[in-house]
Amino acid sequence: MPKKVLLCATVDYHFKAFHLPYMKWFKEQGWEVHIAANGNMNLPYVDAKFNIPIQRSPFKLNNMKAYTELKSIIDENKYDIIHCHTPMGGVLARLAARNARKIGTKVIYTAHGFHFCQGAPIVPWLVYYPLEKVLSYFTDCLITINEEDYQLAVKRRFRASRIEHVHGVGVNTERFRPVYESHKSELKLTNGYHPDDILLFYAAEFNQNKNQQLLLHALALVKDDVPNVKLLLAGEGPLKEQCQDLAKELGIGDQVDFLGYRNDIDRLLPMCDIAVASSLREGLPVNIMEAMACGLPIIASENRGHKELVQNDYNGWITAPNDQAAMAEKIMLLANNKELRVKLGMWGREMVERRYATQQVLNEKSTIYSLYMGEKVEGMWAIQ
Repeated sequence: MPKKVLLCATVDYHFKAFHLPYMKWFKEQGWEVHIAANGNMNLPYVDAKFNIPIQRSPFKLNNMKAYTELKSIIDENKYDIIHCHTPMGGVLARLAARNARKIGTKVIYTAHGFHFCQGAPIVPWLVYYPLEKVLSYFTDCLITINEEDYQLAVKRRFRASRIEHVHGVGVNTERFRPVYESHKSELKLTNGYHPDDILLFYAAEFNQNKNQQLLLHALALVKDDVPNVKLLLAGEGPLKEQCQDLAKELGIGDQVDFLGYRNDIDRLLPMCDIAVASSLREGLPVNIMEAMACGLPIIASENRGHKELVQNDYNGWITAPNDQAAMAEKIMLLANNKELRVKLGMWGREMVERRYATQQVLNEKSTIYSLYMGEKVEGMWAIQ
């Protein structure tokens, strides 16, 4: 009878976006792959899928129903491994798996960026830190995706049996790759831009954390000196209309394109010249890694995820949070120096290939998985 792994997260799109290579890997090992999350998305490499009403907020009553359903699924299927993701997916799965762990199921949790971190507001520390600390007792392996979270978990004595660090969720470096300059010009023309336009790119939900307002203010500071700079903002969200109004107020409405939700980021990034990022908090942002894979230099506001990916004067720069002038200064520097853009972008691409490519992360994760892919023998595990 094949062994079974359950992957759990708040929403099923999480698996399409970040975990298909790892689901495929489990199938190649002969395992059944089950998914538990909110949503009805069809996913490849899946033997069974459960639509569970998990909510992002820990205060939603629907999470009680989700817990009950998840516990029933876990008790019935007797999984060999449960790997949970996202804050509430991690909370509910680990609580629901307490009995299963007593008979040999191994529970892995990936923290995609703790909500509590250096410089975070007090509320995440009051809500999420106690939850994660307590739930670490019900975790066989805690995986962190940045060094700061790893050090925090170790120093704060989280009680998971193992604490590991992997380099994010991986980037497909074949799908995301640079293009020749002639092709870049063609792509710009095809998408309605002039070949001499300097295109800044940022893909993120329009919310308070992603802080697109910083980019708009920075662009307003350079609009007269480099009028050929345009900012492309992909995404939807509650603050999108507010940002559109702000762009008009700042007199840069014709230099900002609000692209909406896009599933062709791999086609948009190669035509751009600079990637920018303004978020206040990140774990290890995929949008930055994808931009690096496409050979773009990065200008990003300071947070733990950005600091792990961007090295000053190597593949871009980190600027102080909400420092409009510093962001504007670096935009102007790169806009006026093509040679520097190419050099920083080349080094960023090399960094992704070396550390963050999907195959590199798969090697790291499969090493961890192999620790728990043994045979259950009378409630104990024998590693093969």
